[in-house]
Amino acid sequence: MEKKNEIKIFEERKVRTLWDADQEKWYLSIVDVIAVLTDSPNPQMYWRVLKNRLKKEGSQLVTNCNQLKMQSADGKFYLTDVADTEQLFRLIQSIPSPKAEPFKLWLARVAAERLDEMQDPELTIDRALEQYLHLGYSETWINQRLKSIEIRKELTDEWKKRGLKEGAQFATLTDIITKAWSDKTTKEYKMLKGLKKENLRDNMTNTELILNMLAEASTKDISEAVQPESFEESKKVAQQGGNVAKVALRELEARTGKKVVSKLNANTALSPKQIEPTDTKSKKKK
Repeated sequence: MEKKNEIKIFEERKVRTLWDADQEKWYLSIVDVIAVLTDSPNPQMYWRVLKNRLKKEGSQLVTNCNQLKMQSADGKFYLTDVADTEQLFRLIQSIPSPKAEPFKLWLARVAAERLDEMQDPELTIDRALEQYLHLGYSETWINQRLKSIEIRKELTDEWKKRGLKEGAQFATLTDIITKAWSDKTTKEYKMLKGLKKENLRDNMTNTELILNMLAEASTKDISEAVQPESFEESKKVAQQGGNVAKVALRELEARTGKKVVSKLNANTALSPKQIEPTDTKSKKKK
C-alpha cells in the first residue's frame, strides 16, 4: 500500500495529511484539525474528551477512525488518529467553530488535489512551487529544486529500465553517487546538516543542488550509453556519474576558496534567501 505524508496549510496552520494511493483518498490528523478549528491550547485533550463523548452517544465515527504513522514535531513518526474527508465532515459537526464552513471548503479542495494531479502531473509542480514560496525559499533556489526533481525522475526511470528495484537498490545507488561527489553518504550528509526525516535536497544550497543534479544527470547519461546489465554494473556507473560532479566541486573550491558541502539547512540559513558556501580561506593551514 503506497502512502505519502504531506503537510497542508489552512490559514497558516499546518495540517498533517497522508495520501493512500490504493484507496485514492486523503487521511488527515484529527488533532491538527481540532487545533485549527478550536484554537485549543491542548488539542490532544480536546480530542480525548470529544472522543469519549461521541462514544457515549453511540457514534460509529470514533470506531471507524484509523491510526497511521505521521511525523511529529520532534521529527519522529508516531501512530496518530486520522480520518478521511468524509469522516472529518461528520466530525466537524460535533465541533462548534466559526471556522467550520471555510474549513469544509478547504477540505473539499484538498480531497480533489491528488486526483487532479494524477490527471495532470504539471499541477504537482505548480503546487510544489507554491509550497516552497510559502516556506520562504528564494525563487532562484526553487527553480533549481524543481529542476532537480525532474533530473531525479529521469534517473530513476533509467534505473527501472535496467530492471533495478525501488527501495534498497535505489538507495544504494544514491549513496554511491552522493559519496562520490560529496565524500559523504546520504546519512552522513544529513547528519552534517542536523537532519532526521527531512529531505536532504530541501536543505541543500543552490551550489550543492547543482552539483547533485550534475552527478545524477551524468549517471543517467552514462547508464544510457553503456547500458549496464546488472546491479553491480549500475553501481560502477553511479560511481562514475558522481565523479563527474566531484571534478567540478574540486575545481570550484580551488578557485573560490569556499567549501561547498556545508552544515547549512533550511531551518538555519536557507530561508528566505540563498546562502553562499562558507569561506574557508581563513581556515586553511599555513
